[in-house]
Amino acid sequence: MALAPSISTAARNDAANAAVDRLDLGGSPAELRIYSGTKPADANASLSGNTLLAALVMSDPAFGNAATGVSTAAAISSDTSADATGTATFFRMGSVNAGVFTPEIQGEVGTSGSDLNLSSTSITAGGTVSVTSFTYTQQG
Repeated sequence: MALAPSISTAARNDAANAAVDRLDLGGSPAELRIYSGTKPADANASLSGNTLLAALVMSDPAFGNAATGVSTAAAISSDTSADATGTATFFRMGSVNAGVFTPEIQGEVGTSGSDLNLSSTSITAGGTVSVTSFTYTQQG
């Protein structure tokens, strides 16, 4: 027997909003951080030997209200001076409170078919890293 329950559109919207609204819990705008190295098991797991390549500041609020389970990010500022050189493999989005970053969402980085698609996964220290759009989709 398959375990694949579905939820209503209203429930999908509520779930998507609950996930992305956690980004706005800090006293500062949320951040999208891009890392190299092996992706941790989930957003709760500690980083281990990963390098922060870039940190992009998100709008406040970070996302708009979901429609049909999809929430679209507001403008994300470019990082005009990337922190390090490396190959982007995963990202974390999180709230920032008193300078402390708390990850809430994690995903893979690639050039297509990934959770976050960049024009290139090669990031150079001091270079510019931009994200022109991002959507969070709650499965139903």
